Amino acid sequence: MSSDGPVLVVGGTGMLGGEVIDALLSRGRPVRALVRPGSDAARLESAGVEIARGDMMDPASLLEAMTGARAVVTSAAGYTRHTKGDNADIDTIGNRNLVDAAARAGVGRFVLTSILTCDQTPQVPHFWHKKLAEDRLEELGVPFVSLRPGAFLDQVTQMGGDPFAKRRLMSFGSADVPLTYVLRSDLAGYLADAVDAPGVEGQRIDIGWDRPVSMREIADISGEFLGAEIKVRTIPAGVLNAVGAVVGLVNPMAKDMGAMISWFQTGRYVADTTRQGEVFSEVPTAEDAIARLLGSLGHSVSR
Repeated sequence: MSSDGPVLVVGGTGMLGGEVIDALLSRGRPVRALVRPGSDAARLESAGVEIARGDMMDPASLLEAMTGARAVVTSAAGYTRHTKGDNADIDTIGNRNLVDAAARAGVGRFVLTSILTCDQTPQVPHFWHKKLAEDRLEELGVPFVSLRPGAFLDQVTQMGGDPFAKRRLMSFGSADVPLTYVLRSDLAGYLADAVDAPGVEGQRIDIGWDRPVSMREIADISGEFLGAEIKVRTIPAGVLNAVGAVVGLVNPMAKDMGAMISWFQTGRYVADTTRQGEVFSEVPTAEDAIARLLGSLGHSVSR
């Protein structure tokens, strides 16, 4: 491990990982990205990113990619299927390979993108797998910090276009249950800053806003900014669970996602952002985050 070496980003061709790379570069840090053989790395190369060809399912390639790196930041998540080749094995075997390679390489800091309440949800596989990765890091003595973000509000724009332009949001389950949300760009900045943040070794840090909000509150807040009524369409949790049970017979991820939505409905998907504020400065308010999301979508925001 080199104290002045590059930061290795795993998952850099994904949406969050790409923003992590941009955040690291904007902070003047050299970046190396783990990219699967055959995947297009042209955008990263043009930005000055060093490319390490490898795969989380290939331990030897991981060790080679980490050689000389001062830190690792991983946003890789197989369950999202955002990148060709993603699968659930990434969340289990792949993460274990990654942690084991970091231990062998003597990486100075491992920054893990985890999930809020992952330690409370063995019934939600892709949550629980993050908890197991945290445990493995601790078991092997790898210097690490784990950021546990809430749900990405940005994802509401990825299901049929801009819902704010259509004046209608969708809620999976009750629209009145408050949850912790984050913006992807904010999390990317925190992950980049976590590389050098002092006093965070071995910590699991919740990431969110100043308070949990329901989808109906998001509709009300965004409606005030836009000067228009934003409605909420609700898909009952019972319907989602029934569909998940059927589809889950051929696609286990559907059952996993159904279990996640059921957990959201308990009202316990809530962050304690005290440590976030101490490490990364002021915690965003729900109003500020929603206004920034609207602005990024090209809306004129009245504040």
